Amino acid sequence: MALQSLDAFCNWLAATPVSQTIQTVGWIIPAVQTVHILAVAAVVTSALMINLRLLGVRGRDQSVAGVAQRFLPFIWWPLPLLLVTGAILIAAEPARALENPVFVLKMVLLLAAAGITLACQLPMRGEQAFWELSPGRKRVAKLIACASIPLWVAIICAGRWIAYVQGT
Repeated sequence: MALQSLDAFCNWLAATPVSQTIQTVGWIIPAVQTVHILAVAAVVTSALMINLRLLGVRGRDQSVAGVAQRFLPFIWWPLPLLLVTGAILIAAEPARALENPVFVLKMVLLLAAAGITLACQLPMRGEQAFWELSPGRKRVAKLIACASIPLWVAIICAGRWIAYVQGT
């Protein structure tokens, strides 16, 4: 029943004038994909910089809070742009994304990565030096980074694999 409803929604969306325009105007999808990929690059690079600091690999001369303050805006601000560009790509070919298990996996991974990013960010609101105050917290920070980096890599991979995996 749910799959029939999803299929019906995908068929309806694909037949809308917006979807038809996106499908037929040759430059829209490449332009939207380019913006989407650039926004992903900004988010992932920023997350990597924060995670490398949490691991103590780079930026040891700066506080975790300082590195986070510098790079967190480049994680949170592109997300609305990713939402819009992703919605446009979905509108172009709804079934390709919405009925694709890899797309669902990508969204779950994205929620997990956002949650981990918040888990790093929120404690510093109360105490700027939160992650540097004790060896125990430093270990937790390293665990956060070790979980975050593979999540972002998996999100990138899933985004690419959507094109090559058939939906239900």
